Parts: sequence; C-alpha cells; structure tokens
Amino acid sequence: MIKQIEMKYSIGALLYTPALNKEVAKSVVEEKFGKKYSLALCLEDSIAEDSVELAEEQLTYTLKQINDEHKNKAFYLPKIFVRVRCAAQLMNVYKKIAPFEEIVCGFVFPKYSVENADEYNRIFLEINKLASKKLYIMPILESKDIVDYTTRYDALNKIKEKIDDMKDYVLNVRIGGNDFCNEFATRRHYDETIYDILSISQLMGDILTVFSREYVVSAPVWEFFSSDNEEWKNGLMKELKYDKINGFIGKTVIHPKQISVVNEMLKVSYKDYEDAKSILNWKVDGMQVGKSFAGERMNEVKTHGNWAIKILTLAEVYGIL
Repeated sequence: MIKQIEMKYSIGALLYTPALNKEVAKSVVEEKFGKKYSLALCLEDSIAEDSVELAEEQLTYTLKQINDEHKNKAFYLPKIFVRVRCAAQLMNVYKKIAPFEEIVCGFVFPKYSVENADEYNRIFLEINKLASKKLYIMPILESKDIVDYTTRYDALNKIKEKIDDMKDYVLNVRIGGNDFCNEFATRRHYDETIYDILSISQLMGDILTVFSREYVVSAPVWEFFSSDNEEWKNGLMKELKYDKINGFIGKTVIHPKQISVVNEMLKVSYKDYEDAKSILNWKVDGMQVGKSFAGERMNEVKTHGNWAIKILTLAEVYGIL
C-alpha cells in the first residue's frame, strides 16, 4: 500500500516558473534547484495574454533542452508538469510537447470547476490515448463557486465527482491560495500564516474535509523568499507546521530557496517513525492499544493506522529527523 501512494506524496515542493523562463532548462540540468523537487512550467497567470504563443514555443524548447541533455548526461530529473491556461489549450500544447513526453509527468489544471471539469477530463483522456506513457493531472481548486458560501458545498461535492472519475490519473488536489486571497482582498506578511485569514482557512478546511480522506491535498503557495534576518524562512516553517498538522502534503513554491525548507519540514520525527512502525506491525496479543516508543502517548492500532501509513510514506520519501 505504501508504494502505491509514494508517487503522490513525492510531488513535495512544486516549483512554479513561467514557461517563458529561458534559464530553467540549464538550472535543471546543472541541478541548481537540488535533487528533491517537482517542476511546473506555467502558461497561465504568469504569462500575459499577448505572450501565450511565445510561451508555448519556449516551453517546447525548454523540454527539448532537458530531454536532449537527459539522454547524454546523468542529473536529477524532477517530475515535470505543464500548467495550461484552460482546457481549450490542452490538446494544442500536448501536440507541441509530445516529442518530449518521456520527461513530462502530466498537467496542472487551473481553476478546475463544475463548469470546465468535463472538458478538462475529456480532452485529457484523449491525450492519454495518444501518449506513449501514462500522464497524470493535478487539478487546482480556486474557482468562485467554491468561494461563495451559498454554492460552496454543492460545488465541492460536484467537483469531487468529476475528480473521482479521473482518480487513477490524479496525483494531487491543489489549492489556489492566492486566488482565494484575491477574492477577499487579503495578503499575509511573513510573520503571519494563511491560517490567520479566517475566510481562507475555513475554505481550506472545507476542501480538506471533502478530499483529504481519498486524495493527497497540497498546501497553498508561500510568497516570501527573502528578508533581512531570515524572517521569510521562519514564517514559511511556521506555516508548514500548520500545513502538516492539518493534513496537507507538499506545497507550491515560487523560489528555489523555498525548496529545502519544504523538504526539511516534510521529514518525520524519529519518535513518529518508530510509533508508525509499531502500529503497522502490531504483535501484542489481545490488546490493540499500548504505550508509544518514547513512553509519552498512546498508540492504538485501529485509530492510528492511516496516520502510520502516511508517516512511513513520508519517511521513505523525505527521510527522518
């Protein structure tokens, strides 16, 4: 079971970069981003309307560069995703990048909603029939029908039905935190977390309630990557702590400096690791509850089983503190 979910957990720090970025291929090949991250080449919000065609051309060239180098040189190849603007763009983009699909993991679907889910799903399934390998998707929940409390629960349930139809292809369900903040005209500073914004934290809680029992749900982006005294890093660590305790796995990042912080926070403690192993390999006759590894808390087989699977998977992917 652990191996089946390991790939979904391994998305981890997903580095977003505009598809117009001419340096990203070189950075990947030279391992400037490290050896544990995923990569999203974005054609959506980071690209102006009049630059979409140019961005698609650069996207294709970037993938060609990485693909060519990968044939002749050993380097860490991240899971690479393409974030399209809309469903209508999807097939056209796929045809352009198809020669390099061996290094592409799949697509990110922005503003995935009740209105566009069927079109996204239909076109993606057509692409998978054409592809030489299985491709995956990561829908982003950030549409206005989720924000509006009068339509939120109906919309979330309907969106889940659409995602359930694609379950075999879904690696993560992602949250568009900045889009939600924009709706409420809010923005956090580096000494605040997204959980301090009640309208957003309640919305995130609803999304977790609907999806996290069946899907890996990743946490919204942290915007800061620099400050005089590392306040940005302390703020990110604080938010990652809340991400972790609430059940988010992985995080969207927008600067390479954030990657190592996310990876470090995704590691598990030695005590948790030992408890998880004990729970999944319980050998105490009769009783299904007992003292933890450090003798500090209770371990119960029936109620801590899912947690234990998650801990061992995170340990396998990110390591143990």
